[in-house]
Amino acid sequence: MDFFHSQETLSTIQWILRAVVGFLFLLIVAKFMGQRAISQLRLIDFVMALVLGNIIAHPLSDEKLGMKGSMITTIVLVVLYTGGLWITLKFTFIEKLLDPPPFPLIKNGEIMYKGLKKAKITIHHLLAELRVEKIEDISKVALALWESNGKISIFLDPKYEPITPEIYNLKVEPFDLPRTIIKEGRINVQELNQIGKNEDWLINNIKNQHHTDVTNILLATIDRNMNLKVFLYK
Repeated sequence: MDFFHSQETLSTIQWILRAVVGFLFLLIVAKFMGQRAISQLRLIDFVMALVLGNIIAHPLSDEKLGMKGSMITTIVLVVLYTGGLWITLKFTFIEKLLDPPPFPLIKNGEIMYKGLKKAKITIHHLLAELRVEKIEDISKVALALWESNGKISIFLDPKYEPITPEIYNLKVEPFDLPRTIIKEGRINVQELNQIGKNEDWLINNIKNQHHTDVTNILLATIDRNMNLKVFLYK
């Protein structure tokens, strides 16, 4: 465990061991902090990401620094982080301070310039976000809100919403996620068993319908109606 403590010099193996320990330690910390810290970089999450990254990075690049102090500091910060999340759930005013409510950038097809200034974003950034949502005309937007995690929630004017079968009370088939039965030339036997089929059935269907072998298939899926879709290596 010499690599764990400060040294004048570290061997290649000791550097590798430090990196492995640091990596595994951060994985455990991230798991403990929960999915929210990974998927949503809000103010407190962003600060934690910066601080933890700096704390762990130094002993991984400087042999004169031990890892014990960094790991203890990280644990203390994680406890403070989880405690802070608990406090925000109990006290609304603190939650509003750390996680402020959204405010409009577009309202009834009009750009709210004060909102842009408050969010510190440009017209170019706003238009880019609209393009991502495949919205070419600002006047079609009923409301666009700047969220506390830096994302923009966009709501179209109802008259520009896509037509759905529900509007006309049309009957539709329930959602069905096709099963992946071949991936990169390998048959997924478990998926076949779940639909009551075997490898011989699959191989015969591929040869009869697509005139190829399993090894030539990049991806093959099957739906509830036993419709087989095959994508070959190209």
